[in-house]
Amino acid sequence: MRKTHLISPIEAIFLASLLISTVQAGNRQEFAVLAATDEQEAPDIYGNIVVWQQFVHEYGDWDIYIADINKPADPLVLVIGDYNDQSDPAIYENTIVWQDYIIWQDSADWDIRMADISDQNNPEFFAVTDIAYNNEQKPAVHGNTVVWQDGNDGAFDIYGADITVPYYPAEFLVSGFDFNQQNPAIYRTTVVWQDDFYGDWDIWAADIWQRNKPEEFSVSLFDNDQKNPVISDNVVVWQDNFFGDWDIYAASVSDDGEVVEFAIANDNSSQMNPDIDGNIVVWQDERNNNWDIFGYNLTTHKEFQITDNPYDQTNPAVSENVVVWQDNRSGNWNIYAVFLDSLEIAKCTSRMAGDVNDDCKIDFNDYGVIASGWLECDLEPKEACWQ
Repeated sequence: MRKTHLISPIEAIFLASLLISTVQAGNRQEFAVLAATDEQEAPDIYGNIVVWQQFVHEYGDWDIYIADINKPADPLVLVIGDYNDQSDPAIYENTIVWQDYIIWQDSADWDIRMADISDQNNPEFFAVTDIAYNNEQKPAVHGNTVVWQDGNDGAFDIYGADITVPYYPAEFLVSGFDFNQQNPAIYRTTVVWQDDFYGDWDIWAADIWQRNKPEEFSVSLFDNDQKNPVISDNVVVWQDNFFGDWDIYAASVSDDGEVVEFAIANDNSSQMNPDIDGNIVVWQDERNNNWDIFGYNLTTHKEFQITDNPYDQTNPAVSENVVVWQDNRSGNWNIYAVFLDSLEIAKCTSRMAGDVNDDCKIDFNDYGVIASGWLECDLEPKEACWQ
C-alpha cells in the first residue's frame, strides 16, 4: 500500500514542487452559530442551513437544532424534539434526517425520521423507517435517497429508501453481507460505508442506480482500519491508520470502476473525521497538540489551517465556502462556523490539454510529470515504439 519508489535527480527537482504546502489560519472571523450553555455536537451543513444535536439540560435529552447562518441576529429556524433522544442529523437542500429513539408499546429502538423545511414556518415530518426491535442509525441523505445502518451490533447492514413520495418511502437493501456495514454516506447514486467483512474496517461502495440490484465494489481493502467515509462527485475520503496513526486518504472512482488512491493529510499525528464538498476536504487534526480544523483544496493541492484556537475543534462539515464544527473554547461544546476565503476555495473553470496533474495550471510541475515518463512506451509489440 502506498509504496515508495526511487526517482532520478531530474524527477526530484520537478516533483518536489508537488509536495503539499500549508497556509496558516488568516484573518477569518469564526463565530458561534447559536451560542448556548447546552452541549452542541455533530453538525452538518447545506448552503446556509446548519443542523446539529443539542443536549437540552432542561429536559435531559438530545434534540435537533436548525439554524440559518445568514440571519445572525436570529438564526434559530426550528427545534425538533420530544421526551426521547433525537441525534446524528444530516441535511441536503430542504431535507433533514436524523435517528430518533422511539418507544412504542414493548419496543424501544432507533428509527430514522425526516423533516421537509421548504416552508420553515410549516415544516413537514415523515417516518423513513421504523422497524420494531431493530436499530436504524447514522442516516445520510442526497437527492431523493436516504441511507442508514440497520440492525444491531455485530450485524449491521446498509439500507436505503427512495423518498420521492415522502409519505410512502420505498426501502431497499444496499449491502447485507455478514458482520458489519456501518457509517454510510451518499452522493447521487453512489453509497459508501465502512465494512469489517475481512476482519478489519475497509471502505466499500455501491452503485444504487438499479435499486433492486446494487453493484458493490471495493474502494480500500488495505491492512488496518479505514473508517468514516464521505463522498462528493467521484471522490471518496476516509480516515486511515495503515501507518499506525490516523491519516486522511482519498480515492477517485471512475465510471468504469477504476479506483485511484492518494493521500490528503498524513502528518505524524492524528487526522480524523473528514468531510468533503466539491473540491474542498476538511478534517480535525492533532498536529498542534490539540484538535484544530484543517482543509485541503483538491484542485490547487493546497492544505490550509482553518482554526488555531488552543481549545479543541472537532467534527467538521463543509458546504461550498462554509465550514462548521463543534468547539469547546467556552467550556462546553458549541457549534462554530467560518467563511473560507476565495483563494482557499479556488476552482477550475476549464480543463487544459497540457495540465497533466489536474491543478488547472500548465507549469513546470506538468513538465516534471511528463519528463518522469519520457520515452516510455506501452505499444504492443514493443518494436512499434521505435517505428
